[in-house]
Amino acid sequence: MLAKRRVINVEISMGSFAEHIQAICSLGSRHQSSYVCCVNSHMAVEAREPSFNAVVNKADMATADGMPILYSMQWLAKVKQERVAGNDLMPALLEEAERKGLGVYLYGGKQEVLDTIIARTVKEHARSPIVGHESPPFRQLTSAEMDETAARINALGAHIIMVALGCPKQERWMAAMKGKVNGVMLGLGGAFLLYAGVDSRAPKWMRTLSLEWLYRLALEPRRLWKRYFITNSIFLSMFLKALVKG
Repeated sequence: MLAKRRVINVEISMGSFAEHIQAICSLGSRHQSSYVCCVNSHMAVEAREPSFNAVVNKADMATADGMPILYSMQWLAKVKQERVAGNDLMPALLEEAERKGLGVYLYGGKQEVLDTIIARTVKEHARSPIVGHESPPFRQLTSAEMDETAARINALGAHIIMVALGCPKQERWMAAMKGKVNGVMLGLGGAFLLYAGVDSRAPKWMRTLSLEWLYRLALEPRRLWKRYFITNSIFLSMFLKALVKG
């Protein structure tokens, strides 16, 4: 398991992108019930709430997803860490899962998005690693429904469960399913939409300069302006407070 380093209010797993891939696949290959959070500034802000903070910090792995997290690690923890974003993990893990013979289960998102993802994997992989998929209802599931979902995933022998319910819902779902699902769960959020071609990704130079949020805001200003401006302002405040405290 990769060592973690605390940054502001979250514990981040240390290591290269390749090491993260191998660690995730190792958890999956052993059918170890576990979960991985991809931490960006939005998740760090959400993690101010104690119960959600516990969910994130009890994750078996927590990747440095966003550039603000990476910069915070450099300034506050004095460490350099490679970015391990959910958008990059999804295609890399599908490729590695095929190579290692691991089964992948997709949970979350609209059915048409899941269908597009499956079609792409069939086209790009000699043997698609996807063994099952599910588009759950947009409501709170009952305990019985949660148990039924776990049983379906386990019956298919899935090693890696990719989850797209949005933060913080997907992380809470994974925490609740730990001990029930026999595999490693990853909260990938918008990676499903990107992989399906519904969303487009910011140019590399914008991602490097921590401007991916600006690109997304330009695409969906009415939906995202409040989230990005408020979230970014709160995260900046958290960072400055941590910097002053030393």
